[in-house]
Amino acid sequence: MTQKASSQGLSTHLYLINSDLFEYDLDAFLTWKGVEHVFNNNGLVLLKVVDLSSNHFSEEIPPEIADLIQLVSLNLSRNNFAGKIPSNIGNLTSLDSLDLSRNKLLGSIPPSLSQIDRLSVLDLSHNQLSGKIPTSTQLQSFNPSSYEDNLDLCGPPFVKFCVKGKPPHEPKVEVQDDEDLLLNRGFYISLTFGFIIGFWGVFGSILIKRSWRHAYFRFMNNLVDNIYVKYRWGRND
Repeated sequence: MTQKASSQGLSTHLYLINSDLFEYDLDAFLTWKGVEHVFNNNGLVLLKVVDLSSNHFSEEIPPEIADLIQLVSLNLSRNNFAGKIPSNIGNLTSLDSLDLSRNKLLGSIPPSLSQIDRLSVLDLSHNQLSGKIPTSTQLQSFNPSSYEDNLDLCGPPFVKFCVKGKPPHEPKVEVQDDEDLLLNRGFYISLTFGFIIGFWGVFGSILIKRSWRHAYFRFMNNLVDNIYVKYRWGRND
């Protein structure tokens, strides 16, 4: 049994069984936001949802993905994609959801992204994007969390404005490592315990044992007397 696609239309297909041809329609049903849609195209044009999240894909996102103009949802998050976001991603004008978060994407956000006016979910966070966020009613309407952890991004919805298309220089704040913090904390704790033990080890024993207490005060009296005598003799000379 073999399958042949008819050249007369995209939705008409033929099965060849032995020497008999049987015609059938290839239909796809997709329920999106509670509404059922029927699609009767073949090939990749049928694709409405692409979810390749949480894998180990690397290299650049292929620009050919923008040829899937019927896409409604694209999720490539939690991978190792690098390089720039395809400049022609704005061709996906039917997109309702785009998630490219937690990759290694760099460069600026393509201006063509502002052409997708149906976009209601956007997440570009946790990348290495830079420059000014393209100006459009759509992109500025998202919460800043959609762009967070891209340290070189600037412009609305961020409070950080751009200077000549670049984020203003901010002083680097050095965060102390947890290991150093632990060592410093341990040092001060041991110093405190050492002082307490040493103090009460000496003065506690003096308070408890009468003979030691008498000997201690006798030593202090003799010490003060010796200092006073030396001071008086020094002045007389």
